[in-house]
Amino acid sequence: MITLKGEHIYLRALEPEDLEFIHAIENDESVWEISNTITPYSKFLIKQYLKQSHKDIFEVKQLRLVISNYNHEPLGMIDLFDFDFKNSRAGVGILVKEPRQRAKGIGSEALKLLVNYSFSQLGLHQLYCNVSEENEVSIKLFTKQGFKNIGLKKDWIFVNGSYKNEYIFQLINK
Repeated sequence: MITLKGEHIYLRALEPEDLEFIHAIENDESVWEISNTITPYSKFLIKQYLKQSHKDIFEVKQLRLVISNYNHEPLGMIDLFDFDFKNSRAGVGILVKEPRQRAKGIGSEALKLLVNYSFSQLGLHQLYCNVSEENEVSIKLFTKQGFKNIGLKKDWIFVNGSYKNEYIFQLINK
């Protein structure tokens, strides 16, 4: 069973050659809201991060994978974060970089691969994600993969001078 390869995309580890791609994503202010970022990242810091990216999820509590097509072009990133070994859970974050490539099944296929990997290879019991109440595309994406809306966090994130509500979704490995 190959867990990180799909029909149209595959998930792969970070490579030093991903520096420009990651730098562009991390410094794109239009996506800072979903990543809880408020400052830009230098290429130096991203190089340091890439040097450490080989470390085990059990050590760094995070796994970042590149979503790539079979022409080996990076399309986005998908992460497991706040990996909690004791409680067997992790958060999930996903971003397809180019808006023109969104809503074409890339995120859905990547999320399906990550869920399968998380449950079959990592043995996780549950995954969760946080989604802005206004982010209908992500709500649809996670719901389609079986995530359940388990609550609303009122005034949870501060964006452009006002507070926004955020849903928490959860997927339990049955």
